[in-house]
Amino acid sequence: MDAPLPPAPALSLEDASHLRLLSIFHYVVAGLTALFSLFPLIHVGIGVATLMGAMPMESNGGPASPAETRLFGWMFIGIGSFVILCGLTLAGFMAYAGRCLARQRRHTLCLVVAALSCMCMPLGTVLGVFTLIVLLRPAVKAAFDAPSPTHYS
Repeated sequence: MDAPLPPAPALSLEDASHLRLLSIFHYVVAGLTALFSLFPLIHVGIGVATLMGAMPMESNGGPASPAETRLFGWMFIGIGSFVILCGLTLAGFMAYAGRCLARQRRHTLCLVVAALSCMCMPLGTVLGVFTLIVLLRPAVKAAFDAPSPTHYS
């Protein structure tokens, strides 16, 4: 028979409230990040229009060669798609970190996502800094490290 799990350290009411609010704000900022990361769809559209021939290109006052036009189109599609992928990935991690904050799990992941969200100015910066401040409190770290009754090792 397994030994009973030690009781999880109780968080203060203030720390629990901060974690709950940070969790909610992570969901909100994740949604906004996902929305704004779709703006480069304009670049992807320009790249597709260039490849389809809907956008005439000029080089040195004359029509651009087909190779230049293809390169321009694929660059716009590639860079736009990469930015969209990075933004949506960050938004997904922010939402997942919000879930982890609410459940007090994966302390290191929450720290990393908080640091990465500082790149999304201004809301992500504020959220990231406050999340780092709360997560670096010794009582909060101890609550994350403690096993929960449903967490088996």
